[in-house]
Amino acid sequence: MDLRTRGRLLAEGYSERELRRMLRTGELCPVRPGAYVFGGAPPDLIARHLLQVRAACEQLSGHAVVSHASAAVVHGVALWAVPLDHVHVTRSRRSSGARRGRRVHVHCAALDADEVVMVDGLRVTSVERTLVDLARTVPFEQAVVAADSALHRHLTNRAALDLASARRSRLPGMPAARRALAFADARSASPGESRSRVVIARAGLPVPVLQWEVRTTSGLFVGRVDFGWPELRTVGEFDGRVKYGRELRPGRDPVEVLYEEKCREDELRAEDLGMVRWGWVDLDRFAPVAQRLRDRYRPC
Repeated sequence: MDLRTRGRLLAEGYSERELRRMLRTGELCPVRPGAYVFGGAPPDLIARHLLQVRAACEQLSGHAVVSHASAAVVHGVALWAVPLDHVHVTRSRRSSGARRGRRVHVHCAALDADEVVMVDGLRVTSVERTLVDLARTVPFEQAVVAADSALHRHLTNRAALDLASARRSRLPGMPAARRALAFADARSASPGESRSRVVIARAGLPVPVLQWEVRTTSGLFVGRVDFGWPELRTVGEFDGRVKYGRELRPGRDPVEVLYEEKCREDELRAEDLGMVRWGWVDLDRFAPVAQRLRDRYRPC
């Protein structure tokens, strides 16, 4: 969407009266005071936040660098349960100047030159610094979702993430950040799978093999599962709607997709594998799922 400031609209020949009318009729939608887009705001929370980031950067000094959750949005890192009610920016200062306003949260921290990158015309903290700052300031589960996403999408790699974590070891919140970043795994393909890894660990279950490729004794490929316990002959699948959405290519019948998934599950069971499925609602109360997994574990 084309972001327009009030000054630009006036310079283009719109009058104050026209602007008031367009706001009343919905032809013009406010993003923040003095910044607008034509038509309605996008329904997607991430897209709206990106507009708010751009609007804030139009009005902030050039020393402000988009950071924390806002930088994650700019980089395309998946977030879960991270508030996007403020635009986060960092000024490269060690202490003075930090503030939390109604719409913008200004952080102050040292930023080296290589920790600032340009993305679509915005000055943004690097992916690695963004993940470090997020992991310092959000709960463990939310930090893992973001770090998994960045690794899975090849926005960074394990070596770079470990280096960034060690580099900023003296920042507040780094002990918790190091734990979350160390737990991150590129094989987690979605926020649901990332959250599943966290609750599996909290339940005290054995560490699963992620994206386990199941094969017959003769080596034929049967299928890939989200979580596998090969020595316990058990597989686990997180059933999120996004997964089936990926399978539903244009022109495909939803019934066909579900039938194929059933056939896949039958083939897995034919390999003497116990299967347990869970969804979003189960992640907040995982004990029954954990017990079902324990009940199906069958040591080789």
